[in-house]
Amino acid sequence: MRHAPLHQGSDTAVRILEAARQQGKYWEALERTLATRSQWATHNRPQPKMIWDLIADIGLDMAKAHADANGPAIDQLLRQDIADMQALRVDRTPGFFVNGTPLRDFGEAQLKVLVEQELRKAGAP
Repeated sequence: MRHAPLHQGSDTAVRILEAARQQGKYWEALERTLATRSQWATHNRPQPKMIWDLIADIGLDMAKAHADANGPAIDQLLRQDIADMQALRVDRTPGFFVNGTPLRDFGEAQLKVLVEQELRKAGAP
């Protein structure tokens, strides 16, 4: 799973999630963030800093998480995600790739075809 910070404030949300990852709480933070997106991610006025309050009870060392969110490791991760997103021409989310090949039409059958295609290219039996 990679991040594509395409929307206003989404880079802040990524920083918070990645700070949670550094404490082994990524999935808990992601689930809570997605479950509460109607509270913080309104299209006309996103407030991603609210995520801090919404995940405060998942067991994070909040002082460390705040420091990590603005630290060099997460800065680099965010820069790499953005560079990869631009190189792959990702312009919407969600998006799916198999070995760097984008899934253009979303669906289970289409994903299966793409996986099989990529396996054949890789020489899998």
